[in-house]
Amino acid sequence: MSGIITRFPPSPSGFLHVGGARTALFNWLYARHTGGRFVLRFEDTDTERSSQEYVDAILESLEWLGIDWDEGPYYQTRRFDVYREYVRKLLDSGSAYYCTCPPERLEEMRRTAMATGGKPKYDGTCRNKGLPPGEKTAVRFKAPLAGTTVLEDVVKGNIVFQNEELDDFVICRSDGSPTYNFAVVVDDITMGINTIIRGDDHVMNTPKQIQLYKAFGSPLPVFGHVPMVLGKDRTRLSKRHGATSVTAYRDMGILPEALINYLVRLGWSHGDQEFFNRKELVEVFNLENIGRSAGIFDPEKLYALNADHIKATPPGQLVAPLAPFMRAHGIEIAADGRTEKAIETLSARSKSLKEMAAQALFYFQDDIAYEPDAARKFLTAEALPALKSLTAKLEALEDYTEHRLEETFKAVMAETGLKLGKIAQPVRVALSGRTASPGIFEIAAVMGKRKTLARLRRAIGHIEKE
Repeated sequence: MSGIITRFPPSPSGFLHVGGARTALFNWLYARHTGGRFVLRFEDTDTERSSQEYVDAILESLEWLGIDWDEGPYYQTRRFDVYREYVRKLLDSGSAYYCTCPPERLEEMRRTAMATGGKPKYDGTCRNKGLPPGEKTAVRFKAPLAGTTVLEDVVKGNIVFQNEELDDFVICRSDGSPTYNFAVVVDDITMGINTIIRGDDHVMNTPKQIQLYKAFGSPLPVFGHVPMVLGKDRTRLSKRHGATSVTAYRDMGILPEALINYLVRLGWSHGDQEFFNRKELVEVFNLENIGRSAGIFDPEKLYALNADHIKATPPGQLVAPLAPFMRAHGIEIAADGRTEKAIETLSARSKSLKEMAAQALFYFQDDIAYEPDAARKFLTAEALPALKSLTAKLEALEDYTEHRLEETFKAVMAETGLKLGKIAQPVRVALSGRTASPGIFEIAAVMGKRKTLARLRRAIGHIEKE
């Protein structure tokens, strides 16, 4: 299928959450996979809840994820002239009419219907009155009273709605503002949207939208309603399940590639493959493999996948993403070989950039604090001869490489009769302040001769003071 045009229409009444991000990804990936176009549109007619702050936050989230758009962003609040034109088209064709029923009358209809076991829908009071426009006049769509409206859904299959269950819904309020279902259809028609992938909470809106398409004489788009993203307790994802906004996961040290990979796999599959980079997803994404079951969001699985993406990312590409997390510790890192080497020693040990930053501190700090238990156990008089021997040998070492460091440690082992573990752990604490770190030869090579010697001497002084 060619000429695909998809869209993502967030409401700027909150931050971009993972469910919305997944919807954006599905649409973006399908557009990129087919060589089509992806449109960004803000549905901001709810002026009381919409704000520029949320517009900016959504744009920031999309840009961080690497989701770019070919058209837009459009804003519904700037398109009222277009909506008025399309309201007029329906009025002129007899597919819409003016309604003067006040809110009190509508509430009475609702109560009566509920009391008799019926659906709270409009009873058509003004349908055939031929009323003129007025100050407190709304416009309603003249919906078909019989027959069916069929949603042909590429995810869920066909869903049939009985038209008698629907009603003449408002398309333009008495204040002149368009309603959601009407504005969405006008936007999608005028923007040429022909493929709509969205959450299945929109299924009940779709028959009304299909009726509007038909009233305008416009071809129907392809619809695909994807199941919601749920928490591990199988309830709708919310704050009680942890962070839900895209920027929160960014600030927790998740890579955008990992979040994209994880979100796409919540409801879509490609065989048994779990790990995808962005290029692979664009190549293989399709609508046929979107599942019908809800995606279960598991933060632990996200972190595990993030660890895989950190390992798969060249260290040089992690310098810039890591920088804000180091800055939070008061450390500015440079895009140099030393930083890359430090990252290389940590990438296999880090589930997040935040964790990596905490583990990397000892490389960049001028001074370190020893973990109390580590110092008590390993910075002891027993370790002193080995530390002094190593210090002396490193001072004389001209070719300071990882290979020569290993040879130097072997020489200390031969001299002291100690096994590597008895030497390496005191050195590890001396260099990093803790008992868990990358390989001892690796970190000594990354730190360099001057800093390594300074920390060994400090550890010797610490022991001698005890």
